[in-house]
Amino acid sequence: MRLGRIQIFPIKSLDGVRVEEARITSGGILEHDRIYAIFDQDGRVVNGKRTQRVHQLRCEFDAAIKEVRLWQNDQPARTQFSLDEPDRIGRWLSDFFGFSAALQHEAQKGFPDDRTAFGPTITSEASLQVIQAWYPELTLESVRHRFRTNLELVGGEPFCEDRLFGLPDELKPFQIGSVQFLGHNPCQRCVVPTRDPGNGEAVPDFQKKFMQLRQESLPAWANAQRFNHFYRFAVNTSIPATEAGKKLRIGDALSLPPH
Repeated sequence: MRLGRIQIFPIKSLDGVRVEEARITSGGILEHDRIYAIFDQDGRVVNGKRTQRVHQLRCEFDAAIKEVRLWQNDQPARTQFSLDEPDRIGRWLSDFFGFSAALQHEAQKGFPDDRTAFGPTITSEASLQVIQAWYPELTLESVRHRFRTNLELVGGEPFCEDRLFGLPDELKPFQIGSVQFLGHNPCQRCVVPTRDPGNGEAVPDFQKKFMQLRQESLPAWANAQRFNHFYRFAVNTSIPATEAGKKLRIGDALSLPPH
């Protein structure tokens, strides 16, 4: 298996950017991944879990991720900002959401959902293709956008990423290219994958169907102890501090320790 896709999400909960390589920061994240987040007046992150209007917000970044264009879905007008002017962006976001919103920045550690398994999430192209077959009304790109995974493996069987975590309370070491990882657990999903990433419209019974088919498709070698329920997909990881400055690149090989 090897690394087939790298995607970062500079502003948490918004659109991603495909890149050919990504450096590991001193905080153990992919450079530029979720290093900005939108907060409301009460200091809570504005995301798709809490605010469905997030699905109506589109963004686009320049190659160096120094500027961003924001616009409402299906609206032609786009407003360009420098990411060095968070106050101006905050005013635009406040108008868009209808409440006071501010953009905050943390370059090294970012704003991960899980402060323990703070590294990139990992899945495989084969797994995404199987899930797309479960929901034939969806495209493969729609499935990708719903689960918002950072790293995508190619060359393995469906759910091969489930090899990257071990027993409860075990951190499983593995390597992609020159970068060492620790696999934590299968990622518990939220309401966001049930919704169309472009307009927020929900697929009826998405979660119920997913749980049933995920259980039926669990490989015989998978560690079933890690599934207290089957609305889990992709692998949560962390990256040791020793890996800071190393780069992941498309085509890097996955190495697992011997059994």
